Amino acid sequence: MEISKKISKEKPRRYLWKNVDVEKYQRHVIIGSTIESEDTNERIVYMKDLEKRKQVYGICGECNEPGTGGRWCQPCNAKRFKDNFKNWTSGNKDIDKFIQQSQLDAVYCEKYLEWIPFENFKDVTYITKGGFSKIYSAIWPEGYIWYWDIENQKWWRQSNEKVVLKCLDNSSDMSKEFLNEVNSHLQIHLLDVIKCHGISKDPVTKNYMFVLEYCNNGNLRNYLNNYENYVDYKSKIQAFFEIARGLLDIHNAGKVHKYLHSGNILFDSNLLYISDLGMCQPANVNNDKKEENLCGVLPYLAPEVLRGYQYTKASDIYSFGIIMNEFISEESPYNDIPHDHVLAVKICKGMRPKLSQETPKLLVDLIMKCWDANPENRPTAKELYQILNKWNKEWNENSEIYSKIKEYDKLSKEKFKNRLSKRTSNDIQTHPQAIYTSRFLNFKNLPEPVNSSDLSSFYSDSIQSTSANPISECLDVQLSELDLIEIDQEENDIDE
Repeated sequence: MEISKKISKEKPRRYLWKNVDVEKYQRHVIIGSTIESEDTNERIVYMKDLEKRKQVYGICGECNEPGTGGRWCQPCNAKRFKDNFKNWTSGNKDIDKFIQQSQLDAVYCEKYLEWIPFENFKDVTYITKGGFSKIYSAIWPEGYIWYWDIENQKWWRQSNEKVVLKCLDNSSDMSKEFLNEVNSHLQIHLLDVIKCHGISKDPVTKNYMFVLEYCNNGNLRNYLNNYENYVDYKSKIQAFFEIARGLLDIHNAGKVHKYLHSGNILFDSNLLYISDLGMCQPANVNNDKKEENLCGVLPYLAPEVLRGYQYTKASDIYSFGIIMNEFISEESPYNDIPHDHVLAVKICKGMRPKLSQETPKLLVDLIMKCWDANPENRPTAKELYQILNKWNKEWNENSEIYSKIKEYDKLSKEKFKNRLSKRTSNDIQTHPQAIYTSRFLNFKNLPEPVNSSDLSSFYSDSIQSTSANPISECLDVQLSELDLIEIDQEENDIDE
C-alpha cells in the first residue's frame, strides 16, 4: 500500500490530464457554447462549467486550473504563444493577427494555427490545380503541436506529418474579407472536417498556402473515377451518414459550407471528411458586390444560388443530394454537356442529373427531397443525419432496410463491372466544357426555380425496368427555341 502511494505521488504532472471520449465530447466548441449530442440528446456546457471541464479534461499540472480540451490549458498556452509572437512573421499584418488570435483563443490543440516557413517542409510534390489554387503534398518533419510537455518544458509535436499545401492564386495581397471568411470556419473544430494546421508562403510566387491535413485516398470524384472494387449499398449509406454528420456539425455551429461538391469530400482510411470550408474562392477579391462574385462548381449549386440568392443551409443540402446521386450512379453530374448558361437555365427549370435504374426507391426519395427546387421542402442536416443513422443501425439480414436494398446491390454490381470495363478501355468520355473546379459564374435573368412537371413518375416501381429509364427522362428539360434565342442574346450582351 505504501509503495503504491509513493508511485502515485511521483507521477509526472502531465498525467493530471484525462483522455477525452471524442464520441461523447465533440471538440468543436467556442468558449461558453453548448452543443447538442445527437446520439444521447444531452446538452453539455463545455467551457464555462468548471466542474464539467475538470471532470472531462482533468487539471493543468502548472496552474492547477481545469483544462479546456485534451491535454490543453488555454491560459497557459496562450501565454506561451504570445511570448513567441516576436520570433515570426508572415510578412502580412492581417495574416499575423489572424494566426495570433487563433493561438490566443485556442481551447484545444486542433484549434490554433501556426506560421510555418516553407523551408520547414520537404518532399513538396505537385498534385493538381483547383479553381483558385494549386495543390501540393509535403512532409512536415516538425509536425503540429499536440500539447505542452511539462517535464521537458517544450511542445510535444506529431512529427513527420504528411500534409497538403493549398497554394492560393494571387494571394500575395490576400483580402481581409477572405481571411474573415476562413476565420469564421476555423473558430470551430469539427471531427468530420479537414484540419487546417497553419499558413505558409511560396518563396517563388509569394502566394500564401494553407497547410491542411492529408487524406491518403484522395477525393470522392477521383475515387469514383479510379476505384476497382465494387462498393455495396451498406458502405454507401455509411458514407452518406459520415458526410451528413459533418454537415450537421457545420450547420450546428451556425455555418454554411457553400462549396460542397465531390472534389472536397476526402477519404482517409475508409473515413470521409469534408474539406475547404471557406477556401473555394479567390483570395484577393472583396465581397462588396457579392452578387457579382458568385463562384463554385455549377452542377452542385442550388438553383436559387444560381439566381443570385445567398448560400444557405438548404443550398448545402441540395449539394449533398447531387453528391449522393453521384456516388450511386458513379458518374459526375452533367458530364456529357457543357456547364454553361443553358445548363443553368435548365437547372432552374427542373433539370437534375440522371439517376441510375439501380437506385433503391428509399434513396431516390431522399435524393429527390434534397434537390427540390423549393429550399423549404428540403430536409435539414439533422433530418438527414437521423434517417441515415437509423438505416445504419438497422442494417442486418433480417431488417426491412436490407430486404429493400439487397436486390439493387445485385443490379448495381453488374453495372459496375460494365463501367469498369469501359473505364479500362477509355470508353467513358467527359464533355470538354464540363468543368468541375470552382470558377466565377455570372448568369443573368434566370427563371424562377421549379421542379420538373413529370416528377410524379419518379416514385413509380418502374425504376427496376430494363427499358428506357423514366426517371432520367423526366428530369431532363427541353428548352424552346425562344429560350435559346434569349440565352444567346444575354450572352452576347455580357460579351459586349
